[in-house]
Amino acid sequence: MRNNIPEPIKRIAKKLLFPTPSHLSNNQIQIDRDGMEIIEESIKKNYHTGWRSESNYSKEMYENDLNAHLYRRLESDRSMVVPWLDNATTLQDKRILEIGCGTGSSTVALAEQGAKVTGIDIDEGALSVAKDRSRVYGVEAEYKALNADQIMDAFGADAFDIVIFFACLEHMTIPERLTSLRHAWEMLSNEGLLVIVETPNRLWYFDGHTSQLPFFNWLPDELAFRYSKFSPRNNFRELYREYYADSREHFLKRGRGMSFHELEMAICPAQDLNVISSLSTYEGIRYKLRRSKLERRYKSLLMKIYPNIHEGFFGNSLYLILGKK
Repeated sequence: MRNNIPEPIKRIAKKLLFPTPSHLSNNQIQIDRDGMEIIEESIKKNYHTGWRSESNYSKEMYENDLNAHLYRRLESDRSMVVPWLDNATTLQDKRILEIGCGTGSSTVALAEQGAKVTGIDIDEGALSVAKDRSRVYGVEAEYKALNADQIMDAFGADAFDIVIFFACLEHMTIPERLTSLRHAWEMLSNEGLLVIVETPNRLWYFDGHTSQLPFFNWLPDELAFRYSKFSPRNNFRELYREYYADSREHFLKRGRGMSFHELEMAICPAQDLNVISSLSTYEGIRYKLRRSKLERRYKSLLMKIYPNIHEGFFGNSLYLILGKK
């Protein structure tokens, strides 16, 4: 579930396993120390506030979260997500709606490849960081404070070539997921792509995203809320004590797993979806090398239970590119 591999070793291993194609790496924009300090200050001022304040973390966890937003997410998006997307279609001049742009790491990774990106998020503090990041990197992107279930009213049909749900579906309620997925599909141009990135799979046996507990995503919401006190995760286990409307919504939006069932409700049966690619099929042996024997066996079991559904629905997280027929 967790590992103790030092971060520098992880970064070297990632570069060896996931070399970035030169036509992509040549477009990657490098910034100086001054630029990095501007972004760091923006994160501290605009993002690490309220329940995310530094005082709510241990020193180690705060540094980890800060570095993730400062540079690690951008590195990961450049080395894994962008090459995967590029393998399915060029990003140059594509009209992309990025739902859940957060603090803008993924937005920069897409925009520097020539995509015309519109990023939306409900977190205005995160959007402030995203705007500062874009200015520092010198990329153009449009940002809107918007809930995902409002995209049709905001943009209309045939507005985008690619719609990306970037690590955000898990932070929506079920009605929000179904509405936004259905509208995203309707908004796509002919032969457009709907992309799901880094959404924890509720079918998986371990919740590595939110609670760091086994079977957590299998529990009914109220039981999961109450059971969160057993989580090893700081700034999580101590927050959810009284189960009422506001605390329940906050809990749900911290992250609950998703599976193919939402797509079946919003679009069509899973076996009829045109799965262009999943991260596991794109990476091939590299994906398997990063999985334990237990993880490989568990995924194989799920695939036997649902033999007519694409294997991308059975990893620990959903990374899928769906083509509109």
